[in-house]
Amino acid sequence: RHVLARLHTRRDQLVAMRQQERTRLHETEGIERDSAESHMAWLDAEVARIEMACRDVLKAEKTLQEQEARLRSIPGIGPVAALTLIAHMPELGNRSAKAIAALAGLAPFNVDSGTSRGKRHIRGGRKRIRDALYMAALTASRMPRAFKSHADQLKEAGKPFKVVIIALARKLLAIANAIIRDKTTFRRTT
Repeated sequence: RHVLARLHTRRDQLVAMRQQERTRLHETEGIERDSAESHMAWLDAEVARIEMACRDVLKAEKTLQEQEARLRSIPGIGPVAALTLIAHMPELGNRSAKAIAALAGLAPFNVDSGTSRGKRHIRGGRKRIRDALYMAALTASRMPRAFKSHADQLKEAGKPFKVVIIALARKLLAIANAIIRDKTTFRRTT
């Protein structure tokens, strides 16, 4: 798992560099543009190579391979989100849903002081886990047979878009935690 976490971190670094080059591409021309495109092509190949190395680590370890299959059974959880959870959240399946949400930075905390009462906000936790689950929640919120009805209920209740997505991300994490703990796969209940 330590090797997988290091490889995944390297993948994230390369993806960030590729995004920086894409941003620069709009301001370049001539040889400068050729250089940026060449660098992006190299980054694409390197990301693919690191992803293949991650796949090899998963294939070599039966437990990790089973966890990936279980996580991928959840609507919205794709290969990157599953890999992120496996690599950076070894506590998955061994803690309560509230504790896991706090570790990921998806648990809402009160912003209170004295007699002042504020809104609840998420904070802290593992940003990379939160980012992966945010993207998974975006996907799941659009899947008609998965979590779309839950997202629609929250929207109808007047919740802002980001609050809805974070609520879905927390729900996905709780489901992932239960699935890993119980060694089962996702089954839609309704």
